[in-house]
Amino acid sequence: MSKRAWALVAATLVSVIYGVTFTIAKDVMPRYVEPFGFIVLRVGGSVILFWLLSFFGPKEKIARTDFPRIAAAALFGVAFNMLTFFKGLSYTSPIMGAVLMVTTPMIVLVLSALLMKERMKTSKILGIVLGLIGTVTLILYGKSVVNASNATLGNLLVFVNAVSYGFYLIIVKKLMDKYNAFTFVKWIYTFGFLMVLPFGWSEFQAIAWPTLGVDILWKIGFVVVFSTFLTYLLNLVSMRELKPTTVAVFIYLQPLFATIFAVSLGKDDVNLIKLLSAGLIFAGVYLVTKKVTSEPPSPQRGNGD
Repeated sequence: MSKRAWALVAATLVSVIYGVTFTIAKDVMPRYVEPFGFIVLRVGGSVILFWLLSFFGPKEKIARTDFPRIAAAALFGVAFNMLTFFKGLSYTSPIMGAVLMVTTPMIVLVLSALLMKERMKTSKILGIVLGLIGTVTLILYGKSVVNASNATLGNLLVFVNAVSYGFYLIIVKKLMDKYNAFTFVKWIYTFGFLMVLPFGWSEFQAIAWPTLGVDILWKIGFVVVFSTFLTYLLNLVSMRELKPTTVAVFIYLQPLFATIFAVSLGKDDVNLIKLLSAGLIFAGVYLVTKKVTSEPPSPQRGNGD
């Protein structure tokens, strides 16, 4: 299997894990752990795992001039990204939050064109639009968008989260071109942990550990190890071979896999609308990830996408 194929598999696995995470994390928050306290758990646990893993990875020295970029990646990809998303969801409805999250590929496409001078190919634009239509239909079909305490502020925060993640994908791409992922990922999460700690420390301290059952502890462990640590590594694998726009479009698969997981547990059903939505999503992902062989390779890396 080629490196690019592995990168596509890694991006797909990230969507599968996140799709499962929506159901698992919902059993933990906010009954047992408040959102910002959960962020401290996720980032803090991942810091430990990344530093342990770094002892087995390649040894590279990071130039001092690159630490500001690493700090920026931590801000946009860890701290600002997680804090605005969780706070936004506390104000708006989950459905509207999910709809706004799938604007990320559009944002990344625009940012890539402006900041990286990436050409906006017709097939990519069409794929992103098809995926967006399918995802929004899948999220909104048969559901209500009410029950929001402050929808305007919540929607703004979730949209800011999407923009933040778009900036992160572009910032970290430059680091991927220069270093092995194991070299800098521990620093991104270390900086990110220091950034989120002041916001979530009180909620972290409020966790009543003796009252948590084994099932809740396992679910917390899943979110830390798989939904945070492993997905971040898989995202970095995909980022090495794929453009930010291509990686971003896989967010369309998350609601799809979340629905499949819910159906498998008997918490949802299958109908024609959902099947058509799934078809649009897969068509959109195919158009964005399809390698264009008729064009010369990129001068930076030689990958079509």
